[in-house]
Amino acid sequence: MRKPCNFTLYYSLFVTFMIMFVVVNSQLTTDFYAKTCPSVLKVVRKEVQNAIKNEMRMAASLLRLHFHDCFVNGCDGSLLLDGNSTTSEKFAAGNINSARGFEVIDNIKKAVEDACSGVVSCADILAIAARDSVLLSGGPTWKVRLGRRDGLIGNVSGANSGLPAPFHSLNTIISMFQVVGLNVTDVVSLSGGPDTTLDTTLVTELQNLCPSTSDGNNTAPLDRNSTDLFDNHYFKNLLNQRGLLESDQILYSSNDAIATTKTLVETYSNSSSAFFSDFVNSMIKMGNISPLTGSNGEIRKNCKVIN
Repeated sequence: MRKPCNFTLYYSLFVTFMIMFVVVNSQLTTDFYAKTCPSVLKVVRKEVQNAIKNEMRMAASLLRLHFHDCFVNGCDGSLLLDGNSTTSEKFAAGNINSARGFEVIDNIKKAVEDACSGVVSCADILAIAARDSVLLSGGPTWKVRLGRRDGLIGNVSGANSGLPAPFHSLNTIISMFQVVGLNVTDVVSLSGGPDTTLDTTLVTELQNLCPSTSDGNNTAPLDRNSTDLFDNHYFKNLLNQRGLLESDQILYSSNDAIATTKTLVETYSNSSSAFFSDFVNSMIKMGNISPLTGSNGEIRKNCKVIN
């Protein structure tokens, strides 16, 4: 029997991979709940509106929950599971005393369960709530692909190693995003100590807001001059050396940024439409990271615990 050449073998493997990729992604659809829970989008929107009306920065918190969920085990709602320091992702370094909004997701889940019990996953609720948070803050909208099921276990070690941190170098952050199939996304974790690339007046402001004697619970806006709106001021701030976190400012000011992210920062600072368009594409891409579908996982009744 004739042995296939390397090109033929590689092409065959590529086609097989693409078929598998398409099959996984085809199981997520924008109309997944059209018959089983047609009111789900309205129910989630109402609860997110109430949460943001009560506290504007909750929009950013809900968006961040979706990010941190998808980066570990894929978008499976595992971040929402309660437990201890060895079982719950809530205790991971990038989440403890930082990730917030869990009570809002619980309220949404209760409202969704009242509308159609045992149908909509917590993972899908996170995805819808993230989209609504962006839209209700003045950002773009998109059709969320749905059909994810909920994971049965948290992954603390995966959260500790897979979530980008404020002290990581730009190349490290880029690599961590590439592992899950993404490029560049804003990193929203807090960092300690002044960043030497920051505008000196901003350093003084932050030192006054967060003195060394502080209990660590003081907060500062990641996006100055536009704290409650979803817009491109974040990138304008980076051009002015006023990014809050070191991992923010290095997207523009570091040597590594010259060949990687600097041009994008400049483009987005000048064009909200370019930023919005790329952001939507990245959100859709991120929402497709390793979803549980079919008979895998479960549909949790309570997002905090498995059934």
